[in-house]
Amino acid sequence: MNDEKIIVPLDVPDLESAIALVDKLPQVTFWKVGLELFTSTGPKILEILKSQEKRIFLDLKFHDIPNTVAAACRAAAGYGVDLLTIHATCGNDALKAAAEAVQIGAEKAGTKPPKLIAITLLTSISARQLAFDLKIPLELPEFALEMALLAQNSGLNGVVCSPQEVQQLRASCEKDFLLVCPGVRPTWAEKGDQKRSLTPSQAITAGADYLVIGRPITAAAVPELAWNQIVEELKIGS
Repeated sequence: MNDEKIIVPLDVPDLESAIALVDKLPQVTFWKVGLELFTSTGPKILEILKSQEKRIFLDLKFHDIPNTVAAACRAAAGYGVDLLTIHATCGNDALKAAAEAVQIGAEKAGTKPPKLIAITLLTSISARQLAFDLKIPLELPEFALEMALLAQNSGLNGVVCSPQEVQQLRASCEKDFLLVCPGVRPTWAEKGDQKRSLTPSQAITAGADYLVIGRPITAAAVPELAWNQIVEELKIGS
């Protein structure tokens, strides 16, 4: 079902706000916990979501030397989350170490290992910023593809990418390689700091497996109505 493809971020500062948002949107089955909330609450929010049988995208975007990211992934795998992120720019050695570590951590905890997915390039980065700020001499789509192939060849399960790169990555990567897309915005929503966005229907049509949609839902006057509108638009577009 299309509503199961939507991941809603819990981009709130504390546990009380997170619980209130989850209670406000009971139909959401997949939630993203990012740096702010996890730093504030620790694993408590994960325990609450799991008690309600919610799926969890733990989006901590690990980026460090191989030994450190492996240790972090091994620990995170014990939480029993569904998706976990690491930056592709950690490099081949770190990605391989992380992929092995989630298996070990999950086995030790007696839980299913998370799908480990790599960040290709933050969706707030534009082609101009890639060239002039980061000094990377590749066109943005080419850089995203190189990062995706690096992740795939390192044994990861998928990547986080802009919806604008989905079609190219879907054609170049293996069929079961997950493509998770933030920066998805309905036509009636503001783009905010997302530089490379598509509508939900466009992203799914291009080949995205999951859509991360935050502010169009969570900042809406009535979040439940915004959720329902996006789900209906996906049904019409499918």
